[in-house]
Amino acid sequence: MLEAVTLAEGQTMPWDRRWAVTHEATRADGSEWAPCANFSRGAKVPALMAITSRTDETMGTVTLSHPDRPDLHFDPETEEQAFLDWMRPLMPETRAQSTGIVRAPDRGMTDSEFPSLSLINLASNADLAMFLGTDLSPQRWRGNIIFDGALPWVEDGWIGHTLTIGTAQLLVREPIIRCRATTANPDTGARDLDTLGALDRLRGKQEFGIYAEVTRAGNIAVGDTIEPV
Repeated sequence: MLEAVTLAEGQTMPWDRRWAVTHEATRADGSEWAPCANFSRGAKVPALMAITSRTDETMGTVTLSHPDRPDLHFDPETEEQAFLDWMRPLMPETRAQSTGIVRAPDRGMTDSEFPSLSLINLASNADLAMFLGTDLSPQRWRGNIIFDGALPWVEDGWIGHTLTIGTAQLLVREPIIRCRATTANPDTGARDLDTLGALDRLRGKQEFGIYAEVTRAGNIAVGDTIEPV
């Protein structure tokens, strides 16, 4: 967890989606942003959801951990093959295999066409967990900013509005339409909950969280309030 971070206008959270992993059917070459269908992802391979990472920003290196693999410490810019060898046992033979690492030159490779930050409301997560009748890790949603103290689903009303967090401002652009990645347990990588069906039954739509765009650079930190403008 980051205690504090500086956001840049029109950019993702620093180092978020800095690299993306291509597969055998990709059309992405790293020259520009490309849709997530071009990459290996948890929606298709649930085991990937149990990967956690730590980044050394000074050295430009990443350490990956997974319950079924030894830790891997590597430089994504120069040690692509070491990463692919590490990934191979996690990829089913029935899926397109991972083939490389690409990096868009001027932005993070977000699921949205615009460089976005995702915001997750812990009260909404708790409400969905109550509906499911089980614990629900917020890590399933892979949020950049996780906030508490608001009513469940209040974020739905923020679409089209500007939020002030710390000294930064973010324009809330759209809800996040969820995929099968959220059905996998982030600790084990096994599909264990029908999150999409639960969202359908509870809300009539498979949306959870919101995408926002940084419209004014600034600093945000743990404990800051979110103020809709």
